[in-house]
Amino acid sequence: MGSGKQRWKISFHKSPLNSSPLKKHIPVEFLCPLSGSIMADPVIVSSGHTFERSCVHACVSLSFHPSLHGAAAADFSAVIPNLALRSTILNWCRRHHLDPPTPLDFFSAEKIVRQLMPSPPPPPDLTRSPSVVSAASSEESRSRTPLPLINSTRPSCYSSSSSSSEIDITSNSILLEEEELYKKLKSAQIYEQEEALASLRKLSRTREDTRACLCTPRMLTALKSLITSRYSNLQVNAAAALVNLSLEKRNKVKIVRSGIVPPLIDVLRGGHGEAQDHAAGALFSLSLDEQNKTAIGVLGALPPLLHALRSDSERTRHDSALALYHLSLVQSNRVKMIKLGAVQILLGMVKSGHMLGRVMLVLCNLAGSVEGRAAMLDGGAVECFLRLLRSEEFESSEESCVAALYGLSYGGLRFKGLAKEGGAEAVVERVEKRGRSDQARENCRRILEVLREKIDEDEDVNWEELLGFNDDLDLSRSRSSS
Repeated sequence: MGSGKQRWKISFHKSPLNSSPLKKHIPVEFLCPLSGSIMADPVIVSSGHTFERSCVHACVSLSFHPSLHGAAAADFSAVIPNLALRSTILNWCRRHHLDPPTPLDFFSAEKIVRQLMPSPPPPPDLTRSPSVVSAASSEESRSRTPLPLINSTRPSCYSSSSSSSEIDITSNSILLEEEELYKKLKSAQIYEQEEALASLRKLSRTREDTRACLCTPRMLTALKSLITSRYSNLQVNAAAALVNLSLEKRNKVKIVRSGIVPPLIDVLRGGHGEAQDHAAGALFSLSLDEQNKTAIGVLGALPPLLHALRSDSERTRHDSALALYHLSLVQSNRVKMIKLGAVQILLGMVKSGHMLGRVMLVLCNLAGSVEGRAAMLDGGAVECFLRLLRSEEFESSEESCVAALYGLSYGGLRFKGLAKEGGAEAVVERVEKRGRSDQARENCRRILEVLREKIDEDEDVNWEELLGFNDDLDLSRSRSSS
């Protein structure tokens, strides 16, 4: 019955939204294709689909790309707020005297998305003895599965529905297991520590209630001491187990408060290769909680995450970029990133076309602050984005590029001078005509309005000075903005 109710919830025709005469007239475009509910925070993804933001985050976390009505699979490489649709939905609710929709929380969205996913086969290492569950299992998963967005054990973390019959764990047995695991983790014998970590990694990968019960203060203390071990198997399994524990919403703040972020940062800086993958994945997972974003930035995660964008491991690069995206939603972290030279690093990646979708999302966040706009204008972002929009090679990132350029348009005369020099008006006009979404076209229209604003005839504008990057101008600009 439970699965039937879930299917009823995500179907347009059987949704509880249609239970009243008024709700039968809800426009279909207001409903998330995955949750079936009115969207409170609609976003447009690279493939042109619009979803509730939390459903997109759930799909990204699960490496799931749904195909809707026989169309191509959704592409989540770029996510842009659909402000126009959100405003339309709120206006519609006001006209019909309805409360505005409330955002769907991440873990409710996760459950909905999991119902839509095909049941995966049991992970191959579940039948092995704990002593051999180590780096080998992750190497097998690298060659067997597509690259996940979180870390190498992420798909297995969501296999509880298919493997719960194999591992029947009651609350009492979990408590006994926790006691036994803790004793082995604190043992002086390396083989006992390795066995306990492998067991913890497996247990925390199979059931949500297990992850919650095993995330105790003393278990986190034990993991904290082992996550920087000089033995590769210990370091890798400790980091992987921590990622699994961090997937449970109630564990995220608890983990950060346990003091385990600094060791994670040490692993990301100079740990074993696979452990670095897991460290980046753990920081990404922990950064999803609003309460953790500022703390993770204060604890020093931003410099190694920026450095990890150049990692040899694709997993580490992608998870670091996603962590930076979520952390840069906080103003204090944006300021830190700018001081660390993030703008130059990210613009360099844009010019090379490397991880363009994720990098553009971070730049969109930076363009939303005064400090970020100043650094991006100084760093040649306008010219870079215009070159990108002229190219047909990166069409999938067009919307996020327009959004970032729109953020820069708040840079006043400095932006207008640089945009005029780069021929922005003609470029943006072409993009508006071929815009692949309402939001992209709306942003183009707003940029064009800025570019076409008449300057007061009495205002003496020195365009050469505006286009020059001299310290006197920057100083005067900062004084006037304050």
